[in-house]
Amino acid sequence: MKSINKAVEMLSGGSGGAGIPGSGSLSRRSLLQTLAALGVSFALPALSTRAAALRRSERPRSLITLWMGGGMSQLETFDPHPGTPTGGEVKAISTSAPDIQISDLLPQLAEQMHSAMLIRSLHSKEGDHERGTTFVKTGYRPEQTLKYPSIGAIATHELPDPQVEIPMHVSLSADQTFTHGGYLGNEWDAFRIFEPGQGLANLDPYVTKSRQNVRLAGVDIISRRFQRGRELPAQKTLHQDTIDRAVRMMSSDQLRAFQTDDESQQLKAAYGDTRFGRGCLVARRLIEVGVRAVEVNLSGFDTHVSNHEGHITQCRILDPAIATLIRDLRERDLLESTIVLCISEFGRTPAINATSGRDHWPNWFSCMIAGGGFREGTVIGATPGDIPQAKDAAPADPVSVPELYATILASLGIDPNYEMMTPIGRPMRFADASPLEKLVRDPAILQVKKSVEHG
Repeated sequence: MKSINKAVEMLSGGSGGAGIPGSGSLSRRSLLQTLAALGVSFALPALSTRAAALRRSERPRSLITLWMGGGMSQLETFDPHPGTPTGGEVKAISTSAPDIQISDLLPQLAEQMHSAMLIRSLHSKEGDHERGTTFVKTGYRPEQTLKYPSIGAIATHELPDPQVEIPMHVSLSADQTFTHGGYLGNEWDAFRIFEPGQGLANLDPYVTKSRQNVRLAGVDIISRRFQRGRELPAQKTLHQDTIDRAVRMMSSDQLRAFQTDDESQQLKAAYGDTRFGRGCLVARRLIEVGVRAVEVNLSGFDTHVSNHEGHITQCRILDPAIATLIRDLRERDLLESTIVLCISEFGRTPAINATSGRDHWPNWFSCMIAGGGFREGTVIGATPGDIPQAKDAAPADPVSVPELYATILASLGIDPNYEMMTPIGRPMRFADASPLEKLVRDPAILQVKKSVEHG
């Protein structure tokens, strides 16, 4: 899906935007290429009003995924083994949860572990970055004949909110691995923001309101001409929907959720003056106004060389941001309705290589999950400190990625076993597993009470 920025850039007259009748030449093809595939669900009142209203009522659940790109080492973060053959230089520190220790590189997160759960026994068969990323973002191993939707796309598709006028599926500090809509359609791709906290570019028209109306009238003429005799193809292009939603978004007060100007300097400093830190703060603001799924990306964990030093650098970014996000959500009474998942495409090898690095290791790795009814102050799974290098080595109490995602979907109120008919006529379940009761405080939350209407 092309970014909505292209559409608003064109409509605002910003640099690089295509012309509109009355402001330059424009072919039907260039218009369609510029506007071709928005389709995100939008719509809302002002930020503070909306947030207050949602706090007063029973909030729908949302998902924040903190994506650690490159393969974060479990041994330097959530599953340290100091003093063992595989432990490396990391030390373990106590946390606010009894009997749970994590890496000394995450001291601020240690203070919030009473609100989180660690799973140390995730496993995968995908040790390649691209394939591993696809598997962990969708719960399905990649294949040539079908593109699976990410869990964020499913959540947005299944839990619409007609009052939200900004994108309901957002990727912050985005890179090429942003989450896709897969067989649900490109309109469910994540809306990408590369520099979170700085607002969105090209949202203010460069012309007067009357001139803007002339431009929109020109676009309407092109749209109506294209629709003559080709209603179905016109609908498939989504170009009119793209224009309508872009115009609504450009005038929405909810856009302030993408900015951080009204946050205190103290809070911004607590998150950290980094792209990831600002992304986590914006993620909280987006969730506060009703956005369904947000991904915040932190790359740089592919530490084949100097693994320990690399994780020192990355954890200095991760630690304040993730700890402050959990605390901020809890203090605003948003943590119970928001699932926070910190995960990577795989882990790193128990063995340290000749360049003081760790290589790809999908056999077992860790994730952290907080909020949304998941258990708190708990560890699931275990790995030995003296790990054999046999390929069939397995962790204790294993949890598969599909099982994790089935549990997340069910806790969001989505039936993970619902079969969606794909465009090629192939029925596919949202998750290739059943939810795990051991991951949540109350198994009743996994009983999906209401299904959305499927066309």
